[in-house]
Amino acid sequence: QVQLVESGGGLVQAGGSLRLSCTYSGATVGAATMAWYRQAPGKQREFVAHVTSGGTTDYADSMQERFTVSRHNGKNTLYLEMNSLKPEDTAVYYCAASLGVPSSHRERYTWWGQGTQVTVSS
Repeated sequence: QVQLVESGGGLVQAGGSLRLSCTYSGATVGAATMAWYRQAPGKQREFVAHVTSGGTTDYADSMQERFTVSRHNGKNTLYLEMNSLKPEDTAVYYCAASLGVPSSHRERYTWWGQGTQVTVSS
């Protein structure tokens, strides 16, 4: 059974940084594409970034300059380094896993964590 658990969220001032982590378990997750999504209040869940099992990354256009996604398969952990945070980055951040073709479409992701709240104050 696949389990994803996010951590590292919190309250930060605009311009600050946070690093989110997602620990994952399950026999097949090491081969999965791992992704970060976020959902702000009243908005749809949106793609942030993903990283394949081989380390290839992809980002939403608006986030590539400030966010960095990575994974450490030996530690079964996915990371999202976020810099120069803005109030509009405030959202619940979710990690997700997919065994399909790497994609930014959320319906391609089978497993999801519970999310971690990131709040950026102005």
